[in-house]
Amino acid sequence: MENKEQLHPRTEDLPAGEESLSGKKDIETDPAEEETKETSDKTGGKDISKIREEPAAESRKVTSQEGDDSDTLTEKYSAMTREEIVETVEELVSSDDVNYIRKHIGFLKVAYRKLLRDENMASFEQSLGSDGDEGGEARTDTLTDRFDAAFAVYKEKKAAFDKTLEVEMQQNLRLKENILEELRQLIDSEEELKKTYDQFNELQERWRAAGPVPRGAKGTLWNNYHFLVEKFFDKVNINKELKDLDLKKNLEAKTELCDKAEELLLEPSVTKSFQQLQKFHEAWKEIGPVPKDKKDDLWERFKAATDKLNKRRQDHYDSLREEQNKNYAAKLVLCEKAEELTADLPETPRQWQEKTEQINELFNVWKTIGFAPKKVNNEVWNRFRSSLDNFFGGKKEFFRKYKDQQKENYNQKLNLCLQAEALKESEDWKATTDALINLQKEWKKIGPVPAKFSDKIWKRFRQACDVFFNRKSEHFASIGEHQEENLKKKLGLIEEVNNHNYSEDNKDNLEILKEFQRRWMEIGHVPIKQKDKVQADFRKAIDRQFEVLNISKKVKNTLSFRSKIDNLKNAPNAGNIIQKERNIINGKIKNLEADIKVLENNIGFFASSKKADILKAEFEEKIDSARNEIGVLREKMRILRDA
Repeated sequence: MENKEQLHPRTEDLPAGEESLSGKKDIETDPAEEETKETSDKTGGKDISKIREEPAAESRKVTSQEGDDSDTLTEKYSAMTREEIVETVEELVSSDDVNYIRKHIGFLKVAYRKLLRDENMASFEQSLGSDGDEGGEARTDTLTDRFDAAFAVYKEKKAAFDKTLEVEMQQNLRLKENILEELRQLIDSEEELKKTYDQFNELQERWRAAGPVPRGAKGTLWNNYHFLVEKFFDKVNINKELKDLDLKKNLEAKTELCDKAEELLLEPSVTKSFQQLQKFHEAWKEIGPVPKDKKDDLWERFKAATDKLNKRRQDHYDSLREEQNKNYAAKLVLCEKAEELTADLPETPRQWQEKTEQINELFNVWKTIGFAPKKVNNEVWNRFRSSLDNFFGGKKEFFRKYKDQQKENYNQKLNLCLQAEALKESEDWKATTDALINLQKEWKKIGPVPAKFSDKIWKRFRQACDVFFNRKSEHFASIGEHQEENLKKKLGLIEEVNNHNYSEDNKDNLEILKEFQRRWMEIGHVPIKQKDKVQADFRKAIDRQFEVLNISKKVKNTLSFRSKIDNLKNAPNAGNIIQKERNIINGKIKNLEADIKVLENNIGFFASSKKADILKAEFEEKIDSARNEIGVLREKMRILRDA
């Protein structure tokens, strides 16, 4: 017979590499696969130890209903809250349409697990700065329990559906085997052509109407069917006009599939284009033969579009693999830094705070990095989390002991308050002064107390001391018969400072100003009402001369500070004031040193560029200014030590 082509494609009409269309990839991209997995993570509480990074769902084919593709469903369900997702799943599984549930359940599960992971990660982050007071036990997550229960309903329905489907496919298999047998009998029949061809068309319609068969039997069944179809055409030698019409119709259908396959190259979604391409290949196999002179060109066109789409999909996966490998390398670096930071645990609260900030910064960077490859993703996360768990476990234990010590310190300071309060009304000025000074020294030796009691107990102790020293000050302020005379002397000295003829030699001028301040200190007390004003006037006069004589700020500050301290030496509560000054200056020095350290560290991050050099110069200027200020403060500390 001249024409042996059948109404459906033969095996050689299938695209090369057909198996790659349905093969799985090791890069997970499509959340629809989630509908086949167990909901295994129930970390819905605050149990930090249960938190893990979830790998993405595996890729598989999804039959989308009209109007809903995977990108649309992903966007739709990712915008929901956990409670909304649970309610949607509960409503969804009430349907008896398992295929409809299957289409949605995977996307809902991926969205739910992502929200659960984000909440647990946020909980873990919140715990990073904790001193360990909060409990770490997990709480029951009712939403996850509801989700799991609804998902279990779906699994039961799916199991029943699959069982029924398997029975139906076996029935379809027997039906198609019967059709094949009838087709064999038709080929051997001696009936007239018209009747035979009508029976043949009826068998074809019955074959197309039959449902799916088991996957293992599909290929053999399909090959047998098309072999018998070809044998039928060989026998009946169908008239050429009808055959040409059929070939033309098939040519138009396959040309349209080529057009559609090429249009998929413009589809931005790799997943969507791949799913659609699979449907086109299924349709191609169902369309019959085309004219022989068009067959090879048409297949090469369809295959070319297929190869380009497969190449784009493979490039997409390769890009994902490369990105995940880079993420893995970055996370390994963070693991090493975390292990280095936590190798030696701090010994003071301040050190713990500084190192906690560094650990938190590492964790913030970790959160900005995407997934590592699936086989090592959980492993590298567990390694990183292990360092954090060890650190914060040590921190919790440290602050537990530290707070116990704070309570003991509180009891000791409370005892000092009672002793100071017992002495505050004493009139034995010398003995009581010495006793209170000793209590103040003991107070400084005792460590910190709980923050909520710190200000209260300090004010109580200071008030008791101030009561006594204020009484003592008032007592001695009333003593002295020459206060008015001293006032006149000090006013005269102020006038002398203002009117003195200074030389061009600032070294001599500085000695003169020092002598003025020495004479000021030698003059005795003045009336209490004029004390502050006359002191302020003297300081203004001295400061004015510093400005006129252009003496450096450092010398001015140092000399002014020395005068201030010398003036305090004879005060009744001089010890308290001087100690307070020490604490203030020491705190300023530490803050400036910390600022210098931060500025120096920041300079190290600047790349070599014009803009970076400008910023670097500004930072260096700030560092020099801070160092100069530290120099002045250290000189003041030396003056305080000599006081």
